Amino acid sequence: MLQHAPSIAPDPATKSTDGGVLAVARALQILEAFRIGERQLSLAELSRRAGLHNTTVLRLARTLAQSDFMVQSEDGQWRLGPAAGWLGARYQAGFDIHNVVEPTLRALSQETRESASFYVREGQERACISRVEGPQSVRHHVRIGMRLPLSLGAPGRVILAFSGEPGGIYEDIRRRGYHVSMGEREPQVSSVAAPVFGLNWKLLGSMCISGPTSRLDQTQLEAFAQTVMDAANKLSYALAGARSAETPSVISTWHP
Repeated sequence: MLQHAPSIAPDPATKSTDGGVLAVARALQILEAFRIGERQLSLAELSRRAGLHNTTVLRLARTLAQSDFMVQSEDGQWRLGPAAGWLGARYQAGFDIHNVVEPTLRALSQETRESASFYVREGQERACISRVEGPQSVRHHVRIGMRLPLSLGAPGRVILAFSGEPGGIYEDIRRRGYHVSMGEREPQVSSVAAPVFGLNWKLLGSMCISGPTSRLDQTQLEAFAQTVMDAANKLSYALAGARSAETPSVISTWHP
């Protein structure tokens, strides 16, 4: 007679609400508690930032220390260990910004049915470093690598605004978190843009959609503004690191 091994139900304490492993999720919360420039943290501060009890944090920190992801100093303070640095170095070595930017632009283009672009600052100009053409037969054309004035067009003005440029128009862009332009750089071309940030509120560039004014009038641009901001926020988190303690929950708004 064949005997089957008894099935063992998973311990509910090891499962998180979304199906993940709770202990792993909590360990990551502890690692993510460290901010840029902080060398070490007390157990109490780690517990506060992670939202976990002191005993839970201590147990997890000691486990992480066994693999050199955390190190405890003689005074009891905790810091990130060499394994955490090694992991970050491996990520940086394999990181390609286009692998992160292009999928976000493609999703934005598919949602709006317009061309989507990502610009970065190059001196007093903006350079298009990634672009996905929209599906419409009539569309606005920009080459990757093309440089354009910062002071003309929504993407450039957004970069200026979130670089601290003074003036009423830039104050308004910072307040709203986006900018729309119609025929500013090229006649019959409209665009709406939002800023993209990284760690520590470092401005990386701007994301926009653009197309003919006949299709993107003021009403349509304003209707797409939130969609563009959402995409810019998503890209910001992807470039800065998800749930980063240094990245605000709402990115497309001027910081105090």
